[in-house]
Amino acid sequence: MAKLYFRYGAMNSGKSTGLLQAAYNYEERGQRVLLAKPRIDTKGATQIESRLGMTREVDFLLGPDDDPRALLAEARGDTGAGVACLLVDEAQFLTAEQVDQLFRVAVDDDIPVLAYGIRNDFLTHAFPGSARLLAIAHTLEELKTICRCGRKAVFNGRRIGDDFVFDGEQVAIDGAGDELVTTYESLCGHCYLEESGGRLG
Repeated sequence: MAKLYFRYGAMNSGKSTGLLQAAYNYEERGQRVLLAKPRIDTKGATQIESRLGMTREVDFLLGPDDDPRALLAEARGDTGAGVACLLVDEAQFLTAEQVDQLFRVAVDDDIPVLAYGIRNDFLTHAFPGSARLLAIAHTLEELKTICRCGRKAVFNGRRIGDDFVFDGEQVAIDGAGDELVTTYESLCGHCYLEESGGRLG
């Protein structure tokens, strides 16, 4: 039986790089993979972009009301060619219902699903897609990165310009916007509390 995997980590932990490497590994062995990401992730438009500079077009984008199983079936086409794996980037932006459909892709359609994303937003609140993945994925794998102080990073600090911010919408794509650029920095618990003035959430 195929499984639903959730590979998660703070920003800059190599999630997109890992996804692209997994796609390469499957295809090197002559197997077909499909790549998807939520439409809300406007960085790279229709591409998955690694911070190392690797890019690849997705096979389909997921809007908030889209059914991943239906889009997967459409992307497969009528060629009869099997799909060895579905790879999903930025899975935190999925809805809980979409994660349930990915579970069904693995269990009912027997296609492994590798979902990559972050657990928490800049206020340490779980994203809906991540919360559901943590609840139902067959396999959880943490991808690690380090904080500026050298400790393991587990949080994502949001910066606007040079300043950390602790108010705002849950979703703000890094690099988007006309004025001050929104960026993120991976932080350990100690550095997060230091920057937030002791605020957690």
